[in-house]
Amino acid sequence: MKSKKQVNPPLGLALLFIFVILLGTIALKVPISTYHRISWLTAFFTTTSTITSTGLTVVDIPKTFTPFGLTIIAFLIQIGGVGIMTFATVIYLLIGKKLSIEQMMLIQEALNQNSFKGILKLARRLFFFSIFFEGFFGILLCIRFIPKLGWIKGICHGFFYAVSAFNNAGMTLTSDNLIGYAGDPVINVLISALFIIGGIGFVVINDIWDKKKWREFILHTKLMIISTVVINIIAIIIILSLEYGNPKTLGPLTHGEKFLAGYFQAVAPRSSGFNTVDTGDLRPATLFFIMILMFIGAGSISTGGGIKLSTFASLLVMITGYIRKKNEAVLMERTIHENQIFKAMTLSLLSIAIIFIAVFALLISETKLSFLQIAFETVSAFGTVGLSTGITSQLSSFGECVIALIMIFGKLGPLTLVLSLTGREKQKVRYPDGKIFIG
Repeated sequence: MKSKKQVNPPLGLALLFIFVILLGTIALKVPISTYHRISWLTAFFTTTSTITSTGLTVVDIPKTFTPFGLTIIAFLIQIGGVGIMTFATVIYLLIGKKLSIEQMMLIQEALNQNSFKGILKLARRLFFFSIFFEGFFGILLCIRFIPKLGWIKGICHGFFYAVSAFNNAGMTLTSDNLIGYAGDPVINVLISALFIIGGIGFVVINDIWDKKKWREFILHTKLMIISTVVINIIAIIIILSLEYGNPKTLGPLTHGEKFLAGYFQAVAPRSSGFNTVDTGDLRPATLFFIMILMFIGAGSISTGGGIKLSTFASLLVMITGYIRKKNEAVLMERTIHENQIFKAMTLSLLSIAIIFIAVFALLISETKLSFLQIAFETVSAFGTVGLSTGITSQLSSFGECVIALIMIFGKLGPLTLVLSLTGREKQKVRYPDGKIFIG
């Protein structure tokens, strides 16, 4: 009797993701979705950008897509942010269907969990948190937009922005993103609160919801809260220092508006893609610093991208421990398992390799663009951020395909893609120790 072939969850997740992108491409290509005809490549690029919660676009979204098309985009953002398998899981549970082992393995892979224990509860909670925060903040945004835009337009803007912000998509219904709201404290606070909550990770939100006391939080929750506060404070200080006197960005604003805009530009790059100043006008040093933030990204199992803040923090702990001649990575009186450190290193190196290859390919095809512009666009796509210096619409067809692939890599994660091709290790073999000289 032949044994049943083992399921490859990473491959299944990747194929499902690509299938949804193809469906979205068809939905955005139909005439009812657009005011004027768009190419299949544009539909594919836009779908990929929305479902990966990136926000890079080659067309003007509000001027290209009809209300029906914008509804499709919002739906794709929601699926991409919450997760395809999470969305499907909730539907299955609502209609009373049981999940197979293969489906459970896909959910486990999508939620980055080590076992089946508690994954259905986490999936339900994840969906609930999304609806709650989007609904609550959507109402607050409606209250702000309605007096300015009217009832129908104000409500549409309020809930679209809530979905886009919580899922860290960075898409707006205005051609200049949020530049027109640079001095609006309500919009800045509400939008930033949404993408920070969405980007900190559902495991963190779930842990806070359940335990409510700092000493009872798991290590990951404590690490994410502390790291988020620290990196945001550092980012605010650096960006304000670099851009405070820039006549093209913060320079013309009042002191209060400068701090507000500086704060927004500091907390947004790690995943959201919103901007209240023209990104293309930022100083080269600021663009490079933002690239670092985009590469680090948001939290694990969140609506954000990047290598993840917890991965970056784990590497810092490892480096610090090695410099202090410790054999283990210790954080808050807890030892980080060597498998997690190895995974963090592998993920980071694969990410850097993918970015290098993409930048090299774009430097060959996009000869009219500068290295900094191409590098910034590539890191933004990989981190599923969506910030751009304004070159997205100038990309060649080949360039659009490269950026679209990078968005998919960034959303699924390099490890998922590699494991989808190689599969899981079937057996463990211990070989004799060998020495190589490092450094």
